[in-house]
Amino acid sequence: MENETKRVRSSWPSALIIGICIVLSSSAIAWGLSSFHSMEKHTIGATGSANVDFESDLITWSGSFKVHAETSQGAYKQIKRDADTVREYLKDHGIREGEEFEFGSVDITKITKDVYDANGNWVGSEDDGYDLYQSVSITSSQIDVVEKISSDISSLLDEGVELTSNAPQYYYTKLDDLKLDLIEKATQNARERINIISKESGAELGKLVNSNLGVFQITATNSGTGDYSYDGAFDTGSRDKTATITVRLEYELK
Repeated sequence: MENETKRVRSSWPSALIIGICIVLSSSAIAWGLSSFHSMEKHTIGATGSANVDFESDLITWSGSFKVHAETSQGAYKQIKRDADTVREYLKDHGIREGEEFEFGSVDITKITKDVYDANGNWVGSEDDGYDLYQSVSITSSQIDVVEKISSDISSLLDEGVELTSNAPQYYYTKLDDLKLDLIEKATQNARERINIISKESGAELGKLVNSNLGVFQITATNSGTGDYSYDGAFDTGSRDKTATITVRLEYELK
């Protein structure tokens, strides 16, 4: 019994030391977590935007014409005559072949028709000639001229050319330069907004920690739409356009 009492008396200092170590370790961990959170930096961000109106400097247009004849040879001769008529029409308007306009290949379709007897019963089909189609396309900087061609083809129709005209499409050849300029202006706009916010809140800006480029939109000028597609709208149906871009900046606060 005496030996057991001695063992109990000799073990309690060790237990006390272990307890103190546990308390100190817990305090150290708590202090470390507190210090970690205190080192987290606060940030401030804003989105800037920029837009510009511009006029397209390139136009594309395409049309197609067709002929019908009883034989393939006759159809080829007729479509060749129509192509020559279209060629002269475009050249008369100052459009250069090879540089600004070109013809597509000729497509041929053999036509058949249903045959019925006197009682209205179908008895089979028979050949009904050939349809030939050919396309012509223009890519030019002469926007006014091509617009007139696309909307006024009455002279071709008067000469027997069955021409179908498609709507012109408009493009801008200096789009990369325009986009870079907009990015610079949108970035400046975002920085100005951040400066205003930080000034009003009494905060001091640190280093830039994040920047994101938003979607690049091209819409018809005065279209009245504020919608933004996920991958960016790209209008080609309007001669006058508006380009818009957004940039988001995020700065660390000191």
